[in-house]
Amino acid sequence: MNMIQKVSNRLISASYAYASTIRRSNFRPFCSQQQPALPLLPLAFSKLNTSANKNQYYHHHCHHRSSSSSSSTSSTPTDNNPSITSKSDTYYIPKPNLTNTANNVINIQNRVKIIPTDDGIIHVLLSRPTKLNSLDMPMFEAIADAASRLKNDPTLNKNMRVILLSGEGRAFCTGLDAKSVTLSGPTKNLDKLLERPSEFGGEDGLGNLAQDVCYLWRGLPVPVITCLHGMCFGGGLQVALGADMRFSTPDCRFSIMESRWGLIPDMGASLTLRELVRIDVAKELTMTGRIVDGLEAEKIGLVTRCVDDPMEEAMKVAKEIIERSPDSVAATKELFQSTWVADEDTCLKKETDLQMKLIATWNQVAASGRQFGVNLPYFRRSRDFS
Repeated sequence: MNMIQKVSNRLISASYAYASTIRRSNFRPFCSQQQPALPLLPLAFSKLNTSANKNQYYHHHCHHRSSSSSSSTSSTPTDNNPSITSKSDTYYIPKPNLTNTANNVINIQNRVKIIPTDDGIIHVLLSRPTKLNSLDMPMFEAIADAASRLKNDPTLNKNMRVILLSGEGRAFCTGLDAKSVTLSGPTKNLDKLLERPSEFGGEDGLGNLAQDVCYLWRGLPVPVITCLHGMCFGGGLQVALGADMRFSTPDCRFSIMESRWGLIPDMGASLTLRELVRIDVAKELTMTGRIVDGLEAEKIGLVTRCVDDPMEEAMKVAKEIIERSPDSVAATKELFQSTWVADEDTCLKKETDLQMKLIATWNQVAASGRQFGVNLPYFRRSRDFS
């Protein structure tokens, strides 16, 4: 079966499915019910824009989503970074909007909290505030475990639309907790961090544990947005770079600090930095370990933009995203991440392959309907993009 025949068959199937919806809504389409025509669906949308019809459709097809609540606490500076200071009376603490939620917070090793909400936005909170969310072994495992659960646990990902990743307390993450990792068995911990693949990446995993805390976010079929404040150093910065977008306070401080310890950034920075900054900038920041603030980070491309309240901005963008088809959002992420540094042939083929999966599906039709004033609900994300 050639490409044109495949598209034609999918158009016909989608048209019949939509005609069935029209009949349940007691509306007669402009075309024959025996041979519905997809090009006329926008006209049908305009006739369906009544509260009675939409309520009937929601009653039969909407899925209610569960959610949860959490609170943030203040913290004191980590004893592993005595030189790190912050004005305790002025620092920004992100405050997730978790109203109308139930008590189903998932707490992983008392290091990371997964907080589903009632609109498909999932908050992932680094929760080691007394140590500025620095990375000890339980934190490494908890972050990778959280990303793995969000990809593989159907109770979490079936209605998942956007993930917001933030840090509790005065900083997003200050990088490796060298004291804890060293005192708890350096040889054993080093082997666990560097063994490839890690237990969290699955059978086809590419990264080790140190890399998967950053890399696994890239494999999720939804946008991941990090909300950055306070400090974002070393491994913490690499975790943030694994997200799709980064919103930061202007005074947040960033550094690729590994050179200060005679090391290189080995948690996925070779993948993420090349997508964001020029190679000379990446070399300068890495070789010097220089600290930059949020404004400079925005200028050179490390962060998407600087705002006074990153969580508020992230929620705003997340709500805009969930108005779009979950399939097209997932396909967009897959498209750019698989082609950003690929050759032209690969890029063009990938566009066609993904578009073929989207054309004439219910979610594509529903997205089109919203352009005509009909707010039809989306179905769950297709298995093609899970």
